[in-house]
Amino acid sequence: MSEPNPYADGEYQWGPGQGAGTPGYGYPQDATPGPGPGPYQAPAYQPTLPGGVVVPPQYPTGGAPAFALGDISVVGDQILTPSGPMPLRGAVWNAMDLSRTEEKISTVGIVLACLFVAACGLGLLFLLMKEQTTSGFVQITVNSGGKHHSTMIPAVRPDTIHWVMSQLNYARSLSV
Repeated sequence: MSEPNPYADGEYQWGPGQGAGTPGYGYPQDATPGPGPGPYQAPAYQPTLPGGVVVPPQYPTGGAPAFALGDISVVGDQILTPSGPMPLRGAVWNAMDLSRTEEKISTVGIVLACLFVAACGLGLLFLLMKEQTTSGFVQITVNSGGKHHSTMIPAVRPDTIHWVMSQLNYARSLSV
């Protein structure tokens, strides 16, 4: 194990190939931190919270929001999103209904039908009791100023898509 590799012929060396003048790994050796003659410039100061979390950029607000859909808000002539502000003028709004409504026989109807079918045949009418459940989301996307943002709004009722579309049509009218 202490002998050198017998298959090495001297041409190939393990590790990244570094020719003359090629920078290596780690901190630049010929640079001086801060403003000076070296190529390295210190990054601009960015405030942090106590846990070392970077403070998100603060965007100017023009008053109370005209409306909000999920995490998308329209304030003045801007659209404020977590991915940054976008101009309201010329924004393209889209919605996609990813929800579904299911209808099934209620559990109470099944239990009552089982109890009353022995007493009389009219107990089967309890099987006509139905219940609706809505699940899923409505996806909203907005494109403006070269940026794109998407948000999901939970659908809790069958008419959630109608409410979202009315808000979206209002947003489209403001974007003209």
